[in-house]
Amino acid sequence: MTDTPDLERFDHDDAWLVGAALVVQCRERELPVTIAIHLGEQRVFHAALPGTSADNDHWVERKTRIVQHFGISSAEVAERYVADGDFSGFLAAFALPSERYFPAGGAVPIRVRGTMVGVLAVSGLESGEDHELALSVLGTLAAEGGHA
Repeated sequence: MTDTPDLERFDHDDAWLVGAALVVQCRERELPVTIAIHLGEQRVFHAALPGTSADNDHWVERKTRIVQHFGISSAEVAERYVADGDFSGFLAAFALPSERYFPAGGAVPIRVRGTMVGVLAVSGLESGEDHELALSVLGTLAAEGGHA
């Protein structure tokens, strides 16, 4: 399931452009999502669209930490380690507190020439839809030459 594209570059300006483009796309479709982009440990973009709440902020942070910890998408972590639906067993096995980590789809690594430089996370839809939305915007960026 390693389906995240490899980019040529990604910096603060790219984060803004990608995040803003995703906001426009989600507004057009009236999707109630929260979007967060991190470069390293720094959150460099955040948007909460109508229909979201502080819970969605918490979800993007928990999903982001999963990607930062494992280096793969949160959906891939769920698929690899939580196939039986035992989330508490997964969290216990890796000694991860549930209030800070959760393996639900919607957060994907941002890779530049093979190196993970950040995370794009979406919350507000079903787990698989969050994942596809995050992945699609990075796929579009890669198809356009790897930078915004």
